[in-house]
Amino acid sequence: MAVYAIAFIAYAIDLARRSAVATQAADAAGSTAAPAASETAVGGAGTTVVAPPKRDAVTVAYGRSPSLRVGVALTVVAWLLHAAATVTRGIAAERVPWANMYEFALTGTLIITSVYLVVLVVSKHDLRFLGTFVTGLVLVLLGVAAVNFYVSVVPLPPALQSAWLVIHVFVATSATGFLALGFALSVVQLLQSRRETLAASAKTVKQNFLATLPDSSTLENLAYRVIIVGFILWTFTLMAGAIWAEAAWGRYWGWDTKEVWTFIIWVVYAGYIHARATRGWRGSRSAWLAIIGFSTVLFNFTVVNLFFKGLHAYSGL
Repeated sequence: MAVYAIAFIAYAIDLARRSAVATQAADAAGSTAAPAASETAVGGAGTTVVAPPKRDAVTVAYGRSPSLRVGVALTVVAWLLHAAATVTRGIAAERVPWANMYEFALTGTLIITSVYLVVLVVSKHDLRFLGTFVTGLVLVLLGVAAVNFYVSVVPLPPALQSAWLVIHVFVATSATGFLALGFALSVVQLLQSRRETLAASAKTVKQNFLATLPDSSTLENLAYRVIIVGFILWTFTLMAGAIWAEAAWGRYWGWDTKEVWTFIIWVVYAGYIHARATRGWRGSRSAWLAIIGFSTVLFNFTVVNLFFKGLHAYSGL
C-alpha cells in the first residue's frame, strides 16, 4: 500500500505538470494571436492596456515526464509486492486466495492493476495518465479490505470446495478489472467532453491536464472496447455461477441476493452496449451508463455483501 501511495503521488505530480504545460501552451498561442479587444488609454502618458485574447481549448503534445516514469515503475514494483502477498496468502490457506471478502479484494485489486499494466503495453494510445485513477482506486479498496475485511485463514465450507471456486471467482475478478478501467476512462471522457463543449461555445476554457489527453471520442471508444471484454467475462461469470449453484444447491437460479445483483450488473452493461451500438447513445450518455454500471459492481461488493443475507453470506462473497 505504501508503494501504491507513492506511485499515486507521482501520477498526481504528472497531472499537475500537464496542467502547467497546457497553460504555457495557451499563453504562447495567445501571445502570437492578434489582439481582438479594443485598446483603452490609461493616464496622461498614453499607456494602453490590451485585453488578453480568450483562450479556447488547446491540444498539447505531451512527451515523457520523469514523474510519470517513476509512477509507472513504482506501479510495477507495487504489483510485484501485491502478487507476492496474494500468492503467500494462497500458500498459507492451501487453496486459491479468493474465498472471502478480504481475499477477493486482495486478488481483485491485483487484477485491476494487472489489466492497467497490460493495457499500457498493448494499447497504441498512451494511457499512463490513468495511473492516478487506478492506483487511487486500488489504494482505497486495499485500505478498506485491510481495516474492515481481514480474516484469518479458515477452512472452506463444503459448498466452496469445488473447482468452480477457481473458475467462477477468477473470471469475476478479471471482469471487474476491465470494468474498472472502463469506468476510469469514462470519468475522464466526461471531463474532456465538458472542456470541448465550452470551447465549441466560444467560452473561456481553463487549461489543465485534459489538454494533453486524447479527445473525448477516442476515450469513449477505448472505454467501449475495454468494457466489451469485461462484459464477456461477466457473462461467463453469471453462467459459471449458475452451474456451480446447481452442483452445490441443486438449482441453477434461486433469486439469492448475490445472484440477483450479478444479473443486475449484467443487465446494466448489456443496456450500455445495446444503447451505444443500436440507439446511437454516444458521448456523455454512454459515459454515464458505464459509470452507473461500475457503481453497481461496487455496490454488489460492499453493500450487498455486508448488509444483505443470503446463501453467499457464509463465504463473505
